[in-house]
Amino acid sequence: MWFTPDWSLPEGVAAASTDRVGGASKPPFDGFNLGTHVGDEADAVRLNREALRLGLRLPSEPAWLEQVHGTRVVTLPCGEPIPQADAAYTHTPGQVCTIMTADCLPVLLCHRDGSQVAAAHAGWRGLCDGVLEQTVARFSGEASDLLAWIGPAISAEAFEVGPEIREQFVAQDPKAASAFVARGEKFLANLPQLALQRLFALGLTQVTRSRLCTFSDPENFFSYRRDGRCGRMASLIWIR
Repeated sequence: MWFTPDWSLPEGVAAASTDRVGGASKPPFDGFNLGTHVGDEADAVRLNREALRLGLRLPSEPAWLEQVHGTRVVTLPCGEPIPQADAAYTHTPGQVCTIMTADCLPVLLCHRDGSQVAAAHAGWRGLCDGVLEQTVARFSGEASDLLAWIGPAISAEAFEVGPEIREQFVAQDPKAASAFVARGEKFLANLPQLALQRLFALGLTQVTRSRLCTFSDPENFFSYRRDGRCGRMASLIWIR
């Protein structure tokens, strides 16, 4: 139901990313859906979240966000029961930064000394508008001291967009053009590459990609573009 991201984390920091295998949810949310907003039965989601918490021995309930494809970052702990945000940051042990995805990019970040962590939800809108920049800005110290992991997301081969989306990225950075390949009147967009460009531009040098495609692997991953109505996976990071 989950796996450990393949990247080098400092002592005292843990991370995990879930898939759809197992769980209590029924089709079309089968089986390990963690989203309460997709139409799944509340009891099924509660059981799945409980299994996640117990299975990973999480130090606290994950900080579930109301994600809106924006750029707001919350610092945990915060006083909002369900913050409307697309990224969470903390320097407090025991706080679990969590975001949900079903094609969008999950990006986990960690300071190399293990003192600060964050999780960001980067769909094309949030990525273009600066959610990664806003998240990195929460960290104290130099961006070159940060480690990043880009989790399972829709691959370029499956993510077709209109020319207006390409134009928005290119208007901010001409190098973004290399992440788009023309297909007829539309383009195939490489979200992981766009995220890499943003992170490198910020000064990060150690970025690991999972290279897992949610769209092309229906057995293991939810994909909103492939299925429409579907569940959500989670990516989590915390200081022990």
